[in-house]
Amino acid sequence: MKVEQFPEDLRDYLIPAAADGLGYNCLACGRIHPPRELYYTCPDCGGLLLLEDARQDRLTERPGPFWRRLFDYRRMLNVQALSGIFTFHEFLAPLIPVEDIVYLGEGHSPVVAAPDHLAREIGLPFFVKHDGQNPSASFKDRGMAAAVSYLKYLIRSRGLTEVLAVCASTGDTSAAAALYSAALGDLVKSAVLLPKGKVTRTQLSQPLGAGARVFELPGLFDDCMKVVEYLSENYRVALLNSKNPWRVLGQESYAFELCQQFDYEVGDLALFVPVGNAGNITAVMSGLLKMRRCGVIERLPKVLAVQSSHANPVFRYFNQPEPDRVYRPVTVRPSVAQAAMIGDPVSFPRVLRMVRDYRQAAGEDRFHVLQVEEQAIMDHMILANRGGLTVCTQGGEGLAGLREALRRGLVGPGDRAVVDSTAHMLKFAEFQNAYFDDRLADGYEVQANPALINRPRDISPRGVPLPEPGRTQSPEDRAAYVSAAARDIAEALGLKSR
Repeated sequence: MKVEQFPEDLRDYLIPAAADGLGYNCLACGRIHPPRELYYTCPDCGGLLLLEDARQDRLTERPGPFWRRLFDYRRMLNVQALSGIFTFHEFLAPLIPVEDIVYLGEGHSPVVAAPDHLAREIGLPFFVKHDGQNPSASFKDRGMAAAVSYLKYLIRSRGLTEVLAVCASTGDTSAAAALYSAALGDLVKSAVLLPKGKVTRTQLSQPLGAGARVFELPGLFDDCMKVVEYLSENYRVALLNSKNPWRVLGQESYAFELCQQFDYEVGDLALFVPVGNAGNITAVMSGLLKMRRCGVIERLPKVLAVQSSHANPVFRYFNQPEPDRVYRPVTVRPSVAQAAMIGDPVSFPRVLRMVRDYRQAAGEDRFHVLQVEEQAIMDHMILANRGGLTVCTQGGEGLAGLREALRRGLVGPGDRAVVDSTAHMLKFAEFQNAYFDDRLADGYEVQANPALINRPRDISPRGVPLPEPGRTQSPEDRAAYVSAAARDIAEALGLKSR
């Protein structure tokens, strides 16, 4: 639709103007710094930062129904920059002018209801939000679109040159960082650090294809992250991990979209979100709180963070009795949910802040942290795929978390669950294939369930000439082969003749 075709009272708001007000809020010392620089930590005390809008009260000057109408109508506007996460420009990053927004097709990933038979097997109606249907096939594109758009704004407004963007990754971040950096052409070069042998071949191919310099290091993600942090502290680089607060800000769009996709009635939802570096769970709660504060939604949903027992520092913290909780990083063990295999989440201080605010606004029983086993992660990934939903291993982790929440009575009749499948299932096809062959390495502690195993069956009919590459069969040989192969397949499937 063209602007002149929209309701008259919304036309002046469809294309948003850039606005001041965003600032870096230090969670340690409380100081606020203007966004004239790309800060990762507080320049005064080194504390972790959250981007917050000091002028957010201006959003409450208009009622919730106004914002709902504006966002819904803006979805019909044919303006690329506002077609993705910046549909919610005023709530997301009003500082960034529309001309600097980098859009590659991210955002508005579909929410798909589980088929009835699968919902019955799990025990509750649920949906999957398929964030693997983003450009680089993971949810990381949300945060990367915001971070790289801000970087483009800085480059243009400050006249910066020779910008190098770096990140550490378990796979998905590197793919997104390389892709969005490549979209800026010669303005930005990218380099990514990966733990050697801990990233699937599909994930490794993505930053290579986008032209990034890829470095494989011994150790795990946490080790790569320490190297990247050192680089950002001692060299002129743009850090694109979730330590970058613009990344977390962009991921708030997940919450905004969910509200829109459920017609802004989310009070009966239970959101299951895997915890990796803890940026996503932070962003989901922050986005929901903004929507509630501005009257766009009336009630806050339940939020349930899920971790594998092989990488569970957040679960361990919240599983301790108050007020004696102590945060301790953990040494991770191999996990099929590779994006969540992080023992010392960078965003943990942000999680503490958001959990406090969320529980104050929604109630103590509206946030929980769950732990699931590796066996359950793989079984539920295969179960979902077999039931008609394609979820990644992190989606399997979330679905296993739903089962655990049902067992513990944290959700039940009257709730509708939403499982966050953070990446495309094909990124983790190696794990599914290894599961079917029952050859997952011992460290994963996963044994294949025979009822879920599926393997190809060889059909090579005996007594007839078989096709060979580069050789044309005679019509008689072709007919004999087709008939024999069809007979063998029909026998395997138990088909009856007409």
